[in-house]
Amino acid sequence: MQKLLSILCVGLFFSGVTTAQEFPTLGKIVRLDPAFDQIIPLQATIEVVASGFKWAEGPAWSKNEGCLFFSDTKQNKIYRWHPQDGLSIFLSPSGYTGRGEYSDEPGSNGLLINAKGELVACEHGDRRLTRMPMKTGGKYTLADRWEGKRFNSPNDVCEHSSGAYYFTDPPYGLAQKEKDPSREMDAFGVYRVDSSGKVTQIINNLKRPNGVALSPDERTLYVAQSDDNEPYIMAYPLQNDGSVGKGRIFYDFTPLIKQGLKRAPDGIRTDASGNLYAAGGGGFLILNAQGKLLGRLDFKTATSNCSFGSDGYLYLTAETYLCRIRVSVPAR
Repeated sequence: MQKLLSILCVGLFFSGVTTAQEFPTLGKIVRLDPAFDQIIPLQATIEVVASGFKWAEGPAWSKNEGCLFFSDTKQNKIYRWHPQDGLSIFLSPSGYTGRGEYSDEPGSNGLLINAKGELVACEHGDRRLTRMPMKTGGKYTLADRWEGKRFNSPNDVCEHSSGAYYFTDPPYGLAQKEKDPSREMDAFGVYRVDSSGKVTQIINNLKRPNGVALSPDERTLYVAQSDDNEPYIMAYPLQNDGSVGKGRIFYDFTPLIKQGLKRAPDGIRTDASGNLYAAGGGGFLILNAQGKLLGRLDFKTATSNCSFGSDGYLYLTAETYLCRIRVSVPAR
């Protein structure tokens, strides 16, 4: 069935099979600091490698497979994109396995490839965090409740070297968002699930937590808040027991939004040098470890998340597009 779905999707997207021809480009690169040139090469362009999605999200590069996995939250699918093989449907349904309509974003959202090479997924409709072994198949629940209450709609996730996962749980996947009658949690929290499966709520005072990332030394946990009134990337000191200390505003998107570079922060990633990449503010922002804005990748469409490939590209999801751009730095 998966092979059949893969065949059917060829032709629906212009990059179903990759050739040597150049990809179309979009957007604009805005260089604000000389340090930006050490991250994004001067000759770099934003290439569109696939399009036609409803809401592309959660890209995750698999070094073992040499390809990218990403979600379409509205279509309830996970796609696979390979530089030679092109695009195929990897999993459908991806985040909601129930019957009938659930919400406008029922599918999987944030993805990652863990240290074991498994695909970890935040699932909106099934309200859980799962892992999928790539070699043996199957799907296993990592967490679906805290203190007996079901999550709202797990959104994004990152992995600690201890094997623990940190993930956010906003209301975006619920049909009526904050007012949804099926909501069981009192807060839109940030959670930690350790290697034994123990789930701990570590942050409970954010309005709409979204992207989440760790600094290279794993001493700081970054959380993006997608709230128009408080559009912040927060930084929390990570304690030895996996909890966090008092948070601080690492970067405030308010000035950019007032300039017309709309959208609060969404997905975030860090590189090996400690720079932070954030969707929002009119495209993607690249900040250094001190929170200084080094440059932007400006889009005319909404952006959602990014992921480093082992092929020297940063992959970007932007509404209907899957894009990439050359980078000179490796992932965290």
